Amino acid sequence: MTTRHAHSFASVFAIWISLISNIILTVLKITVGILFNSPVLLADGFHNAGDVVASGAALTSMRFSQRPADEDHPYGHGKAEVIGSGLVAIILVIAALYIGFEAIATFFEEPAKASFIALLTAIVSLVWKQVLYVYTMRVGKKANSKGLIATAYDHLADVYASLAAVIGIGLALVGDAYDIPFLAYGDPFAGVIVSVLVLRLAITIGQEAMDILMEKSVSEARLMEFEALILTVPEVKRIDRLRAREHGHYVLVDLRIAIPATLTVQDGHDISSKIRNLIINEQTDVDEVLIHLNPWYPGE
Repeated sequence: MTTRHAHSFASVFAIWISLISNIILTVLKITVGILFNSPVLLADGFHNAGDVVASGAALTSMRFSQRPADEDHPYGHGKAEVIGSGLVAIILVIAALYIGFEAIATFFEEPAKASFIALLTAIVSLVWKQVLYVYTMRVGKKANSKGLIATAYDHLADVYASLAAVIGIGLALVGDAYDIPFLAYGDPFAGVIVSVLVLRLAITIGQEAMDILMEKSVSEARLMEFEALILTVPEVKRIDRLRAREHGHYVLVDLRIAIPATLTVQDGHDISSKIRNLIINEQTDVDEVLIHLNPWYPGE
């Protein structure tokens, strides 16, 4: 199994783990929230229901993005994963607004009595989601998977939401134990803070997806890495143009170089192949290198 195939398998496996986990946590939170009258767990449970949709979208887009290039899509299907990442961002925006609305509405209602079972459920969710975040982010960065990294950030948003639930329910329990009524409102206060944090995450993910869809160039530092590799080939006398863009989980490079005009067509072909193989072997996320050759004359 090649490194790319191994990363692809690990990414799909991580998404399946995320999807199954989100289904289990959704059922758990909504059930406990209803049985023990915990508004924050119910809100978090419905947030997790959105995560099920997000994980499903990420899984579908990831599997589609792994398809090889065809006649209609000569550059591959990598951007399908970016679209999935954008869907995750939209779902996070909706979740943030929902959490914020529910939290603010709670300030104007009689606070529900806290439950230790609800607190335990929130703690389980917090630990579970933190583990999923670390695991998914690690796999996503290794595979350079935008969809998986977006899913990892979705898990991080759930960590914030579960932390708010733990703090809110915990404060309510303390308030019940020591007869401090205002502590019951620690739950909605934490919920407002969480909604802002989740919204910031959504904006970050959405901005990155939009940049890729709009063909934004890779960083200047990355272009300098490509330039340094190209200039190690002695026949290259000048780089006339160098561009690169992300196409989902892989990068496309487009360059124009000048080589001695006296070289044959076969020489130019061999030099192009040498440069292409050099970049792809050294930069494992590069999938395609398009090279145009210009003539170079002594004295230029």
